[in-house]
Amino acid sequence: MNPTQDLIERAPQDSLALIELSEAVGRREWSFAEIVDGTARLAGRFSELGVQRGDVVLMLVGNRSEWVLSMLACWRIGAVALPCSEMLRSGDLRSRITSSNPALIVADIRNLDELSAAEPSCPVLAVPAEDLLACDPAPAANLSENDPAIVIFTSGTTSEPVGVVHDQSWLVGQELQAKNWFGARAGTVAWCTAAPGWSKSSRNTFLAPWLCGAAALIHDGRFDPSERLEIVEREAVATLCQAPTEYRIIAKRCNLGPLPRLESMLAAGEALDAGVIEAFHSATGVWIRDGYGQTETSHLTGFAANEQPIPGSMGRALPGVNLWVDNGELVVDPASVPTFFSHWLDGTAAPKDKPWRTGDLVREENGVFFFVGRSDDLINSSGYRIGPLEVEAALESHPSVAEAAVVGEPDAERGIVVRAVVVVNQGVEESEQLVVELKEHVRALTAPYKYPRIIDFAEDLPRTTSGKLQRSALRGVRQ
Repeated sequence: MNPTQDLIERAPQDSLALIELSEAVGRREWSFAEIVDGTARLAGRFSELGVQRGDVVLMLVGNRSEWVLSMLACWRIGAVALPCSEMLRSGDLRSRITSSNPALIVADIRNLDELSAAEPSCPVLAVPAEDLLACDPAPAANLSENDPAIVIFTSGTTSEPVGVVHDQSWLVGQELQAKNWFGARAGTVAWCTAAPGWSKSSRNTFLAPWLCGAAALIHDGRFDPSERLEIVEREAVATLCQAPTEYRIIAKRCNLGPLPRLESMLAAGEALDAGVIEAFHSATGVWIRDGYGQTETSHLTGFAANEQPIPGSMGRALPGVNLWVDNGELVVDPASVPTFFSHWLDGTAAPKDKPWRTGDLVREENGVFFFVGRSDDLINSSGYRIGPLEVEAALESHPSVAEAAVVGEPDAERGIVVRAVVVVNQGVEESEQLVVELKEHVRALTAPYKYPRIIDFAEDLPRTTSGKLQRSALRGVRQ
């Protein structure tokens, strides 16, 4: 087997595969024939630089064609792709280099200074380069489903990031979520905005669109909420997959209006509050279909494209996936997940012979799952168990609030009290009067015991490189 052949060589070669938007190239369209040729030639360049089957190729490239081709080139010759976020600093990069021992690093020239500080000992291929594809094509390796394909580091939401290794069966298994959740319509354009280095980007930026027969769009640029909507309209994006944070910011800062060619919206990574889902539906007529997965498991839940989702829900288990709730925690049978990981980067095998406890607290209603929070995010105050998501949603419904994060704070009397860290909208003054107003606002929307007794202001919230809120960085830290 070789998944790249199944994915790109069997597609209609003259059809549109990729739309690339960046300052470097402007706008470029790639046909599948061009993707196939570019993949084979870049695989040839990797081979010239000494990359062999089973070797790791670390990538420090943004949403550009060089990243897509590098991922595919690895899989063509049986190398192991390790995509990294461009937000990583030298210490992060050094840790990944040490643990993965890459045979080659592909890096955008804008990242070379930070990479140099990490002191890699392997060759570095800088991109863009005019002669990048000026090599003879490399033949496709005959692989087994147990050959390693990709290393993805966990987001570090609650602990230090660790490398998770998926084998070639992970690539084949992506069809489950592509067809039953992502659901892009053949012949349309799909845009997953996730940056390289995040599990969602690896499976949904180009894999899921192509598995559905759609073209993929990639944009190498900073997130600007107004520009995001303009691109969706200009490029006739039919399927839009964004981080919940991006949906929240767009809803707060933009005047949402109709997007006639938009057919489907998806979110994953953390829970998306129902208010934002309702705002987008009211403006566009399209529901956001929230979903759930982990780096170790890939995607597990969601509603299909032809279903109306339940706002606030992360959907039901994908077909064949065996999920259940044990004492409030979501648990999955690894044998039922075609994209379950193979092993950790240190060589420890995945525990496939016993239930996988996700560490995420959910509730289940008639086969539909609702995210409550991480098991270590729950706040136990005066005997009350308080999930942060409800309090955050209440705060973010206030017109002065752009974002909010809620954690527990030690208290001499109550043991733990609710503390909120709030980012205000532009033009809003941080004041004690606003603190009082926000407390009363939450008390009016939730049970009184849930309101934040402490409210601090911040310019931004700590997030992982994948965009997930990092509440652990706020615990015990007062400004």
